[in-house]
Amino acid sequence: MENLALFLIIFSAFMHALWNMLVKQSRDKTVFIWWMFLCAFGLMNLYMLLPGHPFPSVSVRYLTLAASAAVCFVLYHWFTGKAYREGDLSMTYPLAQTSMLYVPIWGMLLLGEALSLVGVSGILLIVIGAYSIQLRRFSLSELMRPLQNLGNRSVQAALLAGFIYSVGAIIDKQGVNSYSAYHFTYTLVLFMLGYMSLNLLRPCYRGRVLAEWRNSRKLVLWSGPVMLASFLSFRYGLQLSPVSYAVPLRQVSLLVGVVIGIVFLRESFGRMRLASAGLILIGVIFIWHG
Repeated sequence: MENLALFLIIFSAFMHALWNMLVKQSRDKTVFIWWMFLCAFGLMNLYMLLPGHPFPSVSVRYLTLAASAAVCFVLYHWFTGKAYREGDLSMTYPLAQTSMLYVPIWGMLLLGEALSLVGVSGILLIVIGAYSIQLRRFSLSELMRPLQNLGNRSVQAALLAGFIYSVGAIIDKQGVNSYSAYHFTYTLVLFMLGYMSLNLLRPCYRGRVLAEWRNSRKLVLWSGPVMLASFLSFRYGLQLSPVSYAVPLRQVSLLVGVVIGIVFLRESFGRMRLASAGLILIGVIFIWHG
């Protein structure tokens, strides 16, 4: 993998972990995320108004790719949220990461990507690390526990989230390969913001949008630029690397999350989390040299 691509995706992972930490500090998280996207989209519009940055011609394929990827990512967040609300985090979280198993398969079958043995080994190490980082202990029974409850609705939601994200990642890759990464990200964010806005039109959100702005406007103004930096750096990195490597590599955000939790939030760190973080780090090194 190119050094620039590696840097961009790791930077994106760091920003991803940071904006997720900001979301956790908000009160009404669904509404907060909408405000965060609105802030990010506003910043993108400011850049578009600068001289020399005209919007390219829009084709049906361009809009279809952006709209389809946006549907996948919005559904991913919805199903992930549903899984976390209704199920044990240590059981549902690992299953939501299964997108990393599908993406290399789709990348080879649909995009013709070729992976080296070292790169594949790196992907597998990151998958194992991401799968195990929320488990309570390292044992065969604990590793198999999430898979022993396939009839559970939260487990099904987590598995569906992982599958949907993998589809969105492939569409995303086609978009940034065919068009400007900035303009494709702009259109993607626009569609995601539109879908989320439709959700907030439901009666249960009446009054909550302005209330969240009053409660969390400082967090919104911080999180918008951070999320935008995460989105843009990932897609510029995605242009330069196989999606089969890029998606697993972004799981460095889990490692960053562990560090933030330990250093800033004073969370406990067990051997399981440290070992999992170590596997992710070794996997990154393998992908870098793959």
